[in-house]
Amino acid sequence: MRWGLSLRFSQGKVIFMEIINPNGKKTLTLSTKWMGRDLTLEVNRVGFRTTSSVLVRYGDTVVLGSVVVGTKPVVLDYFPLSIDYEEKWYAAGKISGSRFIKREGKPADEAVLVGRLIDRPIRPLFPKGYRQEVQVVCTVLSMDPAFRPDCVAMIAASSALMNAGVPFDGPVAGVRIGRVGGGFKAFLSPEERAESDLDLVVACKDGKVVMVEAGANEVPEETIIEAMKWAVKEVKPVLDLQRELAEKVAATPQEYELVLPDEEILKEVEDWTAGKFGSQVRGNVMDRSKAIDELKYAMHDEFALSKGHGETDNEKVAWYDENLRDVYNQAFELALFKEVRRGIVEEGVRPDGRKLDEVRPLSSQVSILPRTHGSSLFTRGVTQAMNIVTLAPLSYSQEVDTMEVSEGKRRYMHHYNAPSYTVGEPGRMGSPGRREIGHGYLAERALIPVLPSEEDFPYAIRSVTEIMSQNGSTSMAATCSSCLALMDAGVPISRPVSGVAMGLMVDVPKGTEITSADVDKAYVLTDLMDAEDFAGDMDFKVTGTDKGITALQMDMKVHGLPVEIMEKALKQSHEGRMFILEHLKSIIAEPRAKISEFAPQIEKLIINPDKIGAVIGKGGEMINKITSETGAEVDIEDSGLVTISGHSPEAIAKALEWVKSLTEEPEVGKVYEGTVVTIKDFGAFVNIMPGIDGMLHISQIVEGRRLKSVDEVLKVGQKVKVRLVAIDNGKLSLSMIGVEK
Repeated sequence: MRWGLSLRFSQGKVIFMEIINPNGKKTLTLSTKWMGRDLTLEVNRVGFRTTSSVLVRYGDTVVLGSVVVGTKPVVLDYFPLSIDYEEKWYAAGKISGSRFIKREGKPADEAVLVGRLIDRPIRPLFPKGYRQEVQVVCTVLSMDPAFRPDCVAMIAASSALMNAGVPFDGPVAGVRIGRVGGGFKAFLSPEERAESDLDLVVACKDGKVVMVEAGANEVPEETIIEAMKWAVKEVKPVLDLQRELAEKVAATPQEYELVLPDEEILKEVEDWTAGKFGSQVRGNVMDRSKAIDELKYAMHDEFALSKGHGETDNEKVAWYDENLRDVYNQAFELALFKEVRRGIVEEGVRPDGRKLDEVRPLSSQVSILPRTHGSSLFTRGVTQAMNIVTLAPLSYSQEVDTMEVSEGKRRYMHHYNAPSYTVGEPGRMGSPGRREIGHGYLAERALIPVLPSEEDFPYAIRSVTEIMSQNGSTSMAATCSSCLALMDAGVPISRPVSGVAMGLMVDVPKGTEITSADVDKAYVLTDLMDAEDFAGDMDFKVTGTDKGITALQMDMKVHGLPVEIMEKALKQSHEGRMFILEHLKSIIAEPRAKISEFAPQIEKLIINPDKIGAVIGKGGEMINKITSETGAEVDIEDSGLVTISGHSPEAIAKALEWVKSLTEEPEVGKVYEGTVVTIKDFGAFVNIMPGIDGMLHISQIVEGRRLKSVDEVLKVGQKVKVRLVAIDNGKLSLSMIGVEK
């Protein structure tokens, strides 16, 4: 077999390479300079059996994006797209820190979150009704420690889909942005990320934003908008490179059929429902749901008799239910969504009768559970979230050991649960899914900027949101409920945080590109509910304090929005956040002065890190002895922070004094009760602190005279009170003269 090679140069650098390898496929490589590093896309070097595979290299990070497309449509009422982000320990030159499991297994929460990050800008770029099974896997093969690999993985996924022949309206590219030295910068180092007050991921397509996610340290809305504009401009070279590669690969377009209701059926249902929605499907969600169900049942009853096959009514209904009910259900939902949009755009009336910028009725409580450390119940309309906060010593923090992080700790943990009964449906109970992990992380991120430091509040904090009822914006309800419960638990947060979900409906013809000229046609909805989410174009969640934004998450169903419309939504969200924030303050204005009586009491002590060994002892002997004899729990951080916890004040005090005695530094002028350990002709050595002896000269034992022999007064093992009079080159001089016996 023969190999062939074709090269193209630019300024002495290879920017295009084509290799004909032994299996007959061409290996193509394209490169460009992007933000100070080479970005390279390569196809057909690996993954020959996939529908499409692209190796992406940026710096020393290499990610394989692979796509496999099913050959037949799947009989499902949703698009079976799965996007997975695979972390490989070897990519970072590591072996798992687990003693028992060294192989990669279930993805860590961090990997699940990155998978969602990639999924969210890609999913809406497929046509509605597309039902082919599509699996995208992003595998990190090599990781440059200078930056996070998530946005490189997004590029790999997008580029692989561009070359798979599927109806993907890409490409997309994402960039993670921070602020360094007052300016925006992408691909920050770990040290730069720690200093930055902004951690923003923006996914873009053709000058528009398709996804946003951020954590921020109370950053103004204006800064977020400027960062989006910066991202839209900076990703253009990456989009161009993906298009160039797709043109060279020239994948054969896949044949497919969209699973959509027949146009005749759509028109038939629209004609039947015309004039029947109106005011009867507006109002509170319970009455509205009942009215919609009754209208749907009436439609089925009528159509079953007119369209069903068979001699009797029962035979007609049975045939209709088997063959047409799902189709007409889908057509009915589309007609309902169209009515929701019409009411908002033409009448300015939302399904529950609210104005566009109006928040649903709010009701909240704290201290609703008697034995928990902090609890709250936040209700907004029919959406309801209960939150429970539990405090524990720092040793209960979660260990984080991933491809990117070694020996890290997660001190604040927010967990989100939303069983199927919260939407009035039966369902299986199981472990948290991607949605639950994502919503919990968003609410967690929203509160992190206002939490006290470990030194000021040496507790591990677990916040659990139990959703009690769902009708939109549950992640924002989790944020508000968590804030209330933290204050109820006595966690001294710097400022309360509120959150609101924003919706959007842009009044342009279906399939029309949305541009900056359509700002006046963009109807922004404050406090999004389910019916508006399903019928709308965007779900934009914003959290923050009265000083600025702490977290963002934006998903959309259209193929990108101009920044000007995003700016409009962000500005309107500020008013909604402030309204909800005032409500939270009316329930509990500030954190309680004391933590719950049921929470463990903790005392802290800062010691010289060089003294840590004295507290731990050989093989942990000393710290275990303190714990067993006092009943208190002792934890030590590498920084020298010692926390002593327990439910008995006496046990804590005893352990605290013990640790102090082991770590206290000698202080000139202070009187100590010591033990005589050695007697010499010239004096005695007295142990005044663990491991620290001082010299008591014979002339400093009795005032006014010098003893002939030290053992006239002192004996080994005798307890004496001495004053530390001097420290010279680490040697301690003691005296008994003038010390009260």
